[in-house]
Amino acid sequence: MAPPRVLMVAEKPSIALSIASLLSRGQMSTRRGSTEVHEFDAMFQGNNAHYKVTSVIGHVFSVDFPPSYQDWTATDPLSLFEAPILKSESNPKAQIRWHLSLEARGCGYLVLWLDCDREGENICFEVIECTGFHANDGRKVYRARFSSVTEKDISKAMDSLVEPNRDEALAVDARQEIDLKVGVAFTRFQTSYFQGKYGNLDSSVISYGPCQTPTLGFCVQRYLQINTFKPEKYWSLHPYIIKGGYDLKLEWERNRLFDLEVAEMFRKLVAEDKVLEVTSISEKQESKGRPSGLNTVNLLKVASSALGFGPQLAMQLAERLYTQGFISYPRTESTAYPSTFDFRGALGALANNPVWGNLVQTLLADGYNKPKSGTDAGDHPPITPMRSASEDMLGSDAWRLYQYVCQHFLGTLSPDCKYKRTKIEFSVAGEFFHCVGQQVTVKGFTAIMPWLAVNEKNLPQFSKGEKIEISNVELYEGNTAPPDYLTESELISLMEKHGIGTDASIPVHINNISERNYVQVQAGRKLVPTALGISLIRGYQCIDPDLCLPDIRSFIEQQITLVSKGQADHSLVVHHSLEQFKRKFSYFVKQIENMDALFEAQFSPLSDSGRLLSKCGKCLRYMKYISSLPSRLFCGTCEEVYYVPQKGTIKLYKELTCPLDNFELLIFSLAGPEGKSFPLCPYCYNNPPFEGIDTFFGATKPGGANKLGKGAGMPCFLCPHPTCRHSLIAQGVCACPECTGTLVLDPVSAPRWRLYCNMCNCLVFLPEGAHRISTTKDRCTECDSTIIEVDFNKKTTPLEGGATLHVGCILCDDLLHSLVEMKHGKSFFKRTGGRGRGRGRGRGRGRGRGGRRDLDPRMSFRDF
Repeated sequence: MAPPRVLMVAEKPSIALSIASLLSRGQMSTRRGSTEVHEFDAMFQGNNAHYKVTSVIGHVFSVDFPPSYQDWTATDPLSLFEAPILKSESNPKAQIRWHLSLEARGCGYLVLWLDCDREGENICFEVIECTGFHANDGRKVYRARFSSVTEKDISKAMDSLVEPNRDEALAVDARQEIDLKVGVAFTRFQTSYFQGKYGNLDSSVISYGPCQTPTLGFCVQRYLQINTFKPEKYWSLHPYIIKGGYDLKLEWERNRLFDLEVAEMFRKLVAEDKVLEVTSISEKQESKGRPSGLNTVNLLKVASSALGFGPQLAMQLAERLYTQGFISYPRTESTAYPSTFDFRGALGALANNPVWGNLVQTLLADGYNKPKSGTDAGDHPPITPMRSASEDMLGSDAWRLYQYVCQHFLGTLSPDCKYKRTKIEFSVAGEFFHCVGQQVTVKGFTAIMPWLAVNEKNLPQFSKGEKIEISNVELYEGNTAPPDYLTESELISLMEKHGIGTDASIPVHINNISERNYVQVQAGRKLVPTALGISLIRGYQCIDPDLCLPDIRSFIEQQITLVSKGQADHSLVVHHSLEQFKRKFSYFVKQIENMDALFEAQFSPLSDSGRLLSKCGKCLRYMKYISSLPSRLFCGTCEEVYYVPQKGTIKLYKELTCPLDNFELLIFSLAGPEGKSFPLCPYCYNNPPFEGIDTFFGATKPGGANKLGKGAGMPCFLCPHPTCRHSLIAQGVCACPECTGTLVLDPVSAPRWRLYCNMCNCLVFLPEGAHRISTTKDRCTECDSTIIEVDFNKKTTPLEGGATLHVGCILCDDLLHSLVEMKHGKSFFKRTGGRGRGRGRGRGRGRGRGGRRDLDPRMSFRDF
């Protein structure tokens, strides 16, 4: 009888490799699949078994709306709250679903090694669905619980397999559905309402998110506190004395006064008396406690404030260290270690480290302190180093994060820092002053975490009743100061305090508000809101403050936590949350003009923006080009907006006009030597004049999910106009060898003439240095391509007898064919269609391509 087969699935290929290597003791075979599959024989539950270990690459499925809800103009955003949702493969090209289904055939056991958090639990059930394992088919499904990729942890997990937790998976489903429906509904409405309305509003998508927006709200709230702050002058009195070689500045018990005349009165009284009397000497033994265990939030805060890493980068580095086995699982809310944790084993792994090995050996020899009691969230132990490493092994950034994890762990096992605090109190003219000294007696954990060390200050000897002459009296004048902008570290603390996001999602939300141009990260990792971010939050505040306050999201997170514990019904939580937001959305839509008034005050209208560029074909007046995203033209007379291709340069094209609508043509150019340049008519680009042109060429309809202005429309190289000299008919040359598009002559590419595909990023360089290259009306009798005319440079002409003019087909003419070179450059269009797009257009350009390629090798450019 064949041994049972066990399929194991990890979350990442690197973890699958580590698990397989540890369980097989390196005796395994590996084969390629969508992800690698490692096979070996070993014991499973007391019997011989054949193991297959593979992985997914994160979530197998993502949540979205059905295609019928993707069109922005055809779908009322309000309907999205009750729309169905579907799960589709996150990365269809990776074929993970097919891969898992294939590997599961013949397997009687499934062991899930996904990350041990809610997201990992959700992926467990995605894997179960892909593999076809069901509760009633007799096959067993197990869940491995582990916190680090070490031999000890993996072996322990194998000995204590459990069932996957459906409640935790449903909690993730609930959050995904709520965030999708709420975020997309608000985002579509806001973007459609504001996009293109103001000239210097530089955001292509004006998004809302149930977590993202309260996160931005914290930053804007601090900004408003700074801007509304009114500084006040204050005065503080400081006598100076000289004693035993020490020049001491004394602190005033009153601290500071806001009345100059009263402060000046006290200064005179002290200055006239001139002699201080020591009234009290107190000494106290103080202790600075060692830290608790390190959780994710504290790691992110230190990474931002001390190491200069943004939360997103910090988590990427931590995950890499985890998958390589250097630290334990980096997503944890716990700061308390379990009572069974093996501290001696963890210390032993660091004993030979060249940086802190001596300290570790001292702790092992003299005994270590058990960490302070912290919070046990019931998920994973605090983040702990699992293997010794060096900077050469990890690289600079990962080493710095790893170094902190090690220092923090060693700090938790070190003694508390102890010091003696001495306070000397003085009186003069009825006023009281003091000075404080600190002297460390036991460094404790600050020996390994020196940035937390107590600042030592020595004082001379004093005796009670001693009188000392004042050397100088200072009346310091200062101003109260506003708080500074929020740092990432402070923002993380606020998000944790108010329950916004989880330890896994906090970095994502902070990264989102930065990438979407709502805040800018400045020196010191300070988050400064932009005009757009400020206007959005102020708009929410004047319509419905709940939309940007943390209260609602905090409540939803609490409900989702109840779902994860099996204490609340998943569908009821989703329904209640969506109903709440649906009512708020309806009110928001009715009150949007209140937000618009703030935008109007902050951003300039289109009529005041941009520079004059080209003439409108309707009124023959100049339109303005507005370069801020999304780039567009605005006709102030007709009050019309025309989007243009994004992320390139736009220029007037020789004052030529479109024969269809009389608009002046433009030339769009992508950056770099291999970027395309092509002409376009602003009107045709936004309103394709030929029926079916958008679907025929794979361009996007206005108002669709990919709106115009983001890189889809009808430039001249897609236009089938039969007589316009800029159209596909006139400038198209031959079939593209890479796709079903057509190679078109670049009209402004001299002296490095070239053809580019109107569908993909294929480039064909023509004879370099030619004075002129142009298309003709003639066709090649062999392949039906357009004949081109080349006027060579006299000095470099390849023609006999110094001739310069040559006419031929670049595919069939041996001379031209030998002078062309094919490359891949920057493409403007992403191919959205399948095979067959572009066929039949251009008077045979593309006719019979499939068969012709098989007959004529030159048609495939195989010898380029």
